[in-house]
Amino acid sequence: MNMALHCPAEAEIIARKQETPSIVSLTVRLTDSGFANGFQFQPGQFNMLYLHGVGEIPISISSDPASPGTLSHTIRDVGRVSHGFARLEVGDRIGLRGPFGRGWPLQDTRTHNVIIITGGLGCAPVVPVIDYVINRRKAYGRLIIMQGVKHSDDLIWRERYDVWDAHPDTQVLLAADVGDKKWNGLVGPVTELFDQAQLPTEHSKAFLCGPEPMIRACVQRLLEEGLPENSIWISMERNMQCALGQCGHCQFGDRFVCKDGPVFSYADIKHLFGQKGF
Repeated sequence: MNMALHCPAEAEIIARKQETPSIVSLTVRLTDSGFANGFQFQPGQFNMLYLHGVGEIPISISSDPASPGTLSHTIRDVGRVSHGFARLEVGDRIGLRGPFGRGWPLQDTRTHNVIIITGGLGCAPVVPVIDYVINRRKAYGRLIIMQGVKHSDDLIWRERYDVWDAHPDTQVLLAADVGDKKWNGLVGPVTELFDQAQLPTEHSKAFLCGPEPMIRACVQRLLEEGLPENSIWISMERNMQCALGQCGHCQFGDRFVCKDGPVFSYADIKHLFGQKGF
């Protein structure tokens, strides 16, 4: 039995950044050096974060797997448990179980073009993908990043997008349903970014994360552009409570998002994706 998956390990908050009024990023350090040295994860996996006396929630790992001793998690303050985490400060300690789930197929994506499409806080699960590709730039083809938000004020990591856009053979496109006077991206849904994207569909893979209506619309556009179904990968969000496929809260057809996902090939789940009740 891997105790790291069943019993929370202690982690200390070593950095805190208030991204927006309702979103905070917490960087933690595992206090057990032996556990920290053996902790490895793949981009797209998640941890279960535990706050004593409050509860536990699943949060994507948004840091680079090259530095597993310190882990970053970006949390939106939307409920009782997330509200507790949003109030924590540097030096506070939490519990951590993980990593869980299946990540993005980055090894099989080598030499391919990489198309990343996200909405809202959906950018968090793919940030380590972008860093992974940027840090191994010669191993991959063209990198296209398309990010949409409801309001321009919701965009986090603005400085990162500028850094990514400066890399060779990389295109960053941003959209907001509502933009303020300082917004220089597209005003409209993320699907309208397809008209600006220099979108290669041959020898390419697409990674999508965000609200499911947005994902469905973007999948349809990708298919119309000629991208094969098995080249489209989706990170799913469900009510994950145990992360071990035992409680049944995240059951998705005959699968469990926590252990069989959260990353799925669209070809494998297209018969369920977008169906009410799943």
